[in-house]
Amino acid sequence: MIIIKKRTFFNFVIILVAIVVVCLGVIFINKIKGQNTSGSVKEKEMNALILKVSKLYLFPGDEVPTVAIVSDPKLLENQAFSTEAVKGDDVLFFKKAGRAVLYRPSINKIIEIALTKNN
Repeated sequence: MIIIKKRTFFNFVIILVAIVVVCLGVIFINKIKGQNTSGSVKEKEMNALILKVSKLYLFPGDEVPTVAIVSDPKLLENQAFSTEAVKGDDVLFFKKAGRAVLYRPSINKIIEIALTKNN
């Protein structure tokens, strides 16, 4: 009888380990899928933002801007539009053209356009 109990305990441990491994695998796969999804969601959001701003402002050339979101307006103290920026505004940088566009999504308006380098 002792041998049967040891086998039963051993089988129980094996089944428990298998369940834990499967659960961890499912969690890992979902985490990877979530990362890929969040990346594509962010990309879709950026594309939607660029499309909105392109309806308000004629983009220079065929340049695609780099986008940043203002999280702390104090960090923009050295920029031309530092007094106009508020938290949540978007800044679109056109590196080749040397321009930056400050866009406020809450009112769908371009607040300021600044030169970022000498042309």
